[in-house]
Amino acid sequence: MHGAYLLSVWLHLLAAIVWIGGMLFLVMVVVPYLRTADRAQAVAILSTTGRSFRRIAWWCFGLLFLTGVFNLYVRGVRLEDFARGEWLASGFGHAVVLKLLLFALVLVVSGVHDFSLGPRASEAARRDPRGAEAERLRRAASYLGRANVVLALLLVAAAVMIVRGWPF
Repeated sequence: MHGAYLLSVWLHLLAAIVWIGGMLFLVMVVVPYLRTADRAQAVAILSTTGRSFRRIAWWCFGLLFLTGVFNLYVRGVRLEDFARGEWLASGFGHAVVLKLLLFALVLVVSGVHDFSLGPRASEAARRDPRGAEAERLRRAASYLGRANVVLALLLVAAAVMIVRGWPF
């Protein structure tokens, strides 16, 4: 079981690295570069890279969920623990609940960004790259993307607290 647990933790970390690293690359490299490009070309590039990364990110989410459940199980966490007051009051319980809540929030924000707002922003930008609707949707999609980066970094902090202890 220990070997399976180590493999699961490794896959969990790898999925997190790919997902968070991909987001940071988009936010810190691709988007700033595209601000210097022709608007129509930038829309096409961002739309294409966004769709490609979306597939990778959602595979990562699935892997994070499966390995996360397995990792908690191996560490002795059972579903009934979430109804036990003393477990929930512990630092470990706080960290696990925080991480699960953040992950659920990431899924919601990612779903809205990836399957609703982002595609609508791309479509509006294709129709009229400098139009008011395209700009409004672009800003909203950008805000959600940045919010997801912050949530991802908070998830990493919660993961550290699961392993190293609740700081409060």
